[in-house]
Amino acid sequence: MITANQQTQVLDVVIIGGGLVGGLTALLLAQGGVQATVLDAAPILDAEKTLAVANPRVLALSQATIHLLKTVNVWSKLARHMPYSGMQVWNKNGYGEINFGSSNERTPAIEQALGSMVEPSILNLAIQQQMLQQVQDYRTQVKVTRLERGVGVWHIYLADGTQLQTKLVIGADGANSFVREQAFIDFDVLDYRQAGLTCAIRTAQPHQHVARQIFLETGPLAYLPMASLHAEQEGHWQSIVWTLPDDYAEEYAKLNDDDFTQLLTRESHHMLGEVLEATPRAIFPLKARAAQRYVQDGLALIGDAAHVIHPLAGQGVNIGCLDAAVLCDVLLHDFKRGVWAHEQTLKRYEHRRKGQNDAMMHSMSAIGWMETTTLFPVMWARNFGLKQVEQLPALKDAFMSQASGLSLLKDTRYAV
Repeated sequence: MITANQQTQVLDVVIIGGGLVGGLTALLLAQGGVQATVLDAAPILDAEKTLAVANPRVLALSQATIHLLKTVNVWSKLARHMPYSGMQVWNKNGYGEINFGSSNERTPAIEQALGSMVEPSILNLAIQQQMLQQVQDYRTQVKVTRLERGVGVWHIYLADGTQLQTKLVIGADGANSFVREQAFIDFDVLDYRQAGLTCAIRTAQPHQHVARQIFLETGPLAYLPMASLHAEQEGHWQSIVWTLPDDYAEEYAKLNDDDFTQLLTRESHHMLGEVLEATPRAIFPLKARAAQRYVQDGLALIGDAAHVIHPLAGQGVNIGCLDAAVLCDVLLHDFKRGVWAHEQTLKRYEHRRKGQNDAMMHSMSAIGWMETTTLFPVMWARNFGLKQVEQLPALKDAFMSQASGLSLLKDTRYAV
């Protein structure tokens, strides 16, 4: 319990987690006149050190996410990113292929691109820089040890002995969310028994600003264009995400560089010629997670704390940013009316986001299974479907519109 000599100020909102989704939420709220307290476990990044190292992983940011980052003045702070103007998807054992957009020898303007690839470290640096300017109570290297529900408030206990009270807790603390655990919100897990192998590679042929994905018997292999630290190699670096059975991922991660680059060249069907160089590899388990509830009295989950989907379409980070936009929209709508964090407000957020996110999770799981199965009827239907989509411009446009995420912002204050 909070004693008389301890902090008794009741804060409007505490956001636990200061990464992309948590930081975006804090900045959107600040823009709407609400100052959040942000508790982040991570330290402030050293700008010089961060910029000097290329992160082997990239995030594929949709146009909706880019629009939101522009809205809070983060986009202009990005030190580097790589727009992509085309996407190519095909199956090794099939005859169908889908192409979205087009290739480009020159870097396309972001307004004409399908999206952009950004290293997480570069994005986090920009988010931090903007929060230091716009968020008055931004705390880093903070460890939350306990959350308790009180009468009309949440009590938050920190490792340094500090105790906070707030009307609203927003959990933006990732897949292994401590907020979700402390709130006793159960979650469903779908273990794919697969791992994602990731690294950065340099290819003989340039990517021409096209994101490529080939479906192999073992799982999808994605080549994602990324910015290079060296101007003379610009256009030849990609970040790969290779979905593999657990044992394959462990085996491939241990290969020496020569054996690995030869394997990757062969398995990718030389789609960009020979793989000339690869950075150290990392693997991560693939599990879909879905919180059974996104909200309860005075608490909301967003981003990976609420849902984790298969990286097949690279949409995980984007649906998290849409969570932030919808939650801020409903909160700020009521704030103008003199209401804050009402139960019905939080339920409106959950209603607008949970169904869409669950559908995305299950569709990614289904597509992953369809693209790796060897059952002839499914293979025939899959190849037929790919051909039909490729031949129907209206259907391709519908897919691209959905992937951009802009339509999901249309009923919010952040509509384009």
